[in-house]
Amino acid sequence: MKKFIIFIFLLFSYQQSRSQELETIILAADDASLLAENYLNPAMLGLMYSMNGGWFTTAKTHKKFGFDITINANASFVPEKDQMFAFIPSDYAFLALPNGENSLPTVMSEDDTETTVDIRIPIPNSNGSFKVASFDMPGGITDDLPINAVPTPMVQAGLGLPFNTDIKLRFVPTLSFDDDVKANLIGFGLQHDVMQYFGPLDKLPLNVSVLAAFTNMKVTYDIDGENVDEVTVNNGEAEFKMNTWTLQAIASLDFKIVTFYGSLGYNRGKTTAKMKGDYILTYDVENSNGDVVGSVSETVSDPINLDFEADGMRATIGSRLNIGFFKIFADYTFQEYNTASAGIAFSFR
Repeated sequence: MKKFIIFIFLLFSYQQSRSQELETIILAADDASLLAENYLNPAMLGLMYSMNGGWFTTAKTHKKFGFDITINANASFVPEKDQMFAFIPSDYAFLALPNGENSLPTVMSEDDTETTVDIRIPIPNSNGSFKVASFDMPGGITDDLPINAVPTPMVQAGLGLPFNTDIKLRFVPTLSFDDDVKANLIGFGLQHDVMQYFGPLDKLPLNVSVLAAFTNMKVTYDIDGENVDEVTVNNGEAEFKMNTWTLQAIASLDFKIVTFYGSLGYNRGKTTAKMKGDYILTYDVENSNGDVVGSVSETVSDPINLDFEADGMRATIGSRLNIGFFKIFADYTFQEYNTASAGIAFSFR
């Protein structure tokens, strides 16, 4: 988990980072943020689309105080067009690709080849001198995955309330990893039956309801007081926040053995990834011959700030096998990143 958080914020590969990579990335903070956003964008979009899935398996709400526990897995498929991103030199002030590449693999590509990125940063108060370095931009990771998709497992509980309304809860308490990484998740949903307003029609196997749901996930990595690759960190913290919303109209045909369900709706999500704190860098200055002629100390504050957004319409079709209180379900959602969901549920009343 810690390596994953470091990877998001510092562009580390899954291998041990080389000396000075953290230093060079922090110095080119604006460029590093843009490069990181382009590289991580499909994974973040896939995560947001995936987190909005799996909220329902029927339009029929519980009776008062009926409840269910649902365990499911969602997987959002990354379109081929988002497996690469264009590297436009004019967008970057300090970064260049020395081998003339004009596109790079994203994290959700099948290309696991590292690409060298050159960095040329002006040194303050040095009469036009530059610090020249490089770091390795990692390739994609999908060769290590069974499918090119962003997975999200989920456990959810639902409770029947008065007025034919269900409240749904997704909750993961704060978990700690190695004392410096913490993660938590909470989500709420309300599903309200509208067939009750149509008189005798509510006796049909057809059910119609509306759903509104929200999910928040937060991960923090405490890097305060650490010294990494010649960088002294004060009040350092890497922070990942994700908020997703969905509003859907659901219809289902509910029979004793099988349920067929579908929905039309709208998704929205926003994710931020920040590297906060003060980072004190001390590095050597070289002349044109490569000789060290001095050293520079520089403090950079809050160097990385990434933003990701997703929104759009969605349509879901699915079915559920009913074996008493035990349910098995699967569905497919058509949206920008199509999403497959499957799981089991224990439902009463």
